Amino acid sequence: MNDSLEDLQKRVEELESQAAFQDELHESLNATVAKQDNEILELKRQMSQLFERLKDMGEAMPQGRSQDEVPPHY
Repeated sequence: MNDSLEDLQKRVEELESQAAFQDELHESLNATVAKQDNEILELKRQMSQLFERLKDMGEAMPQGRSQDEVPPHY
């Protein structure tokens, strides 16, 4: 019976160790997700600014023939 109690104690200790590791991993993953969320928000903000700049540049271009436009063929 003593062996059974020792085995049970070892199993409990192993489970406690695994739970502690999982808690640490959970905290680490949570920090990573939070960091990535901030990075995504910053990238979205930058994209929005670039879109607005491109839109402003397009409005500032003369409405004549664009340099990218292919000339008509004869």
